[in-house]
Amino acid sequence: MKKFAYITAGLATGLLFSAAASADYAYDKANYMAYSNVHTSMEQLPATASGKQHSAMMKKDIVDTAISAGNFNTLVTAVKQAGLVETLKGEGPFTVFAPTDEAFAKIPAETLNALLADKAALTKVLTYHVVAGKVMASDVVQLASAETVQGQSVRINSANGVMVDNANVIMTDIETSNGVIHVIDSVILPK
Repeated sequence: MKKFAYITAGLATGLLFSAAASADYAYDKANYMAYSNVHTSMEQLPATASGKQHSAMMKKDIVDTAISAGNFNTLVTAVKQAGLVETLKGEGPFTVFAPTDEAFAKIPAETLNALLADKAALTKVLTYHVVAGKVMASDVVQLASAETVQGQSVRINSANGVMVDNANVIMTDIETSNGVIHVIDSVILPK
């Protein structure tokens, strides 16, 4: 009889946990669906009574997004060296063609170190990777060039994939609170 009571108690406990897990799954799924339907772009966030958007729902800015990604460490270091952090954390919007760490690794160490030591040259190179405005991939492929914040224009070729100057665009439309990042596989240099 004791054995039957233990088995019955075990089955009841199992059913109870199963029902609770199922209820939790349904609750989590409903919350996910509700959350995924929330508009998260800065322009679409509802204003609070003070007129400011709710910060918990805002995306990270360009700099924080690059830091979080983990594969833009050299770019983030360069942005800090050039004193561009506050600019790229600013209102924007900006479009950044962001070289990965592997892209920077293509540059000889001596050349990269010299560039990092020359703030004016570094700023010129980094701002050549930035276009004013939020230019999504669907817009980029329609362009033959785009004027950069540095002042010169980058060439855009979408005949076989998308290229910006000599760099392949390898990931697109990483949206941030102040613009968008398109990942490139090479550092592009102004003329």
